[in-house]
Amino acid sequence: MPQKNKIHIMGASGSGTTSIAAQLCKAIGYQHFDTDDFYWHKTSPPYIAARETQERQRLLSAQLTANNQWVLSGSLCGWGDLFIPFFDLVIYVYVKNDVRVERLRQREFARYGEAIFSEGELGEKYQTFIQWAAAYDTSTEISRNAYKHRKWLENIGCPVVEITNHTTCDAAVERIITHIRHTAC
Repeated sequence: MPQKNKIHIMGASGSGTTSIAAQLCKAIGYQHFDTDDFYWHKTSPPYIAARETQERQRLLSAQLTANNQWVLSGSLCGWGDLFIPFFDLVIYVYVKNDVRVERLRQREFARYGEAIFSEGELGEKYQTFIQWAAAYDTSTEISRNAYKHRKWLENIGCPVVEITNHTTCDAAVERIITHIRHTAC
């Protein structure tokens, strides 16, 4: 079995894909890329201005082709199908909805503080984001959802491994490393 040099880790918002990928890269010495860095323009506050599809594809392609060993975290559904042939392994991270939403609440509070509870623009964006993220398992209408992810995974030609991340990133990373070692034999 060939070595897993190009790994994509995907899942719902709050499932830990970015944290798992970053920790995995530290453990195995690979370059880490996150789809949010290509999808969104750098703004303050972040995540308010999306790049055009062709621009994000061009930027991501430049990074993935310039590096031989990498882990890409985040979702590509709807704009990144051209990268499917790059992958040696895809990890789908699943987390129960209540666990994910609580993680997202904590993350957003750490980023923005009490302002997310205001009646202003930031509070409105926070509520909209949490409602969007909470609908992952139940809605097929939102942009990132379980149905769309599972359908997208059907088109993947490399091995796909599903893991749950209900405990720690350490546990998830260890399971991925164990899988890579096991399949490399």
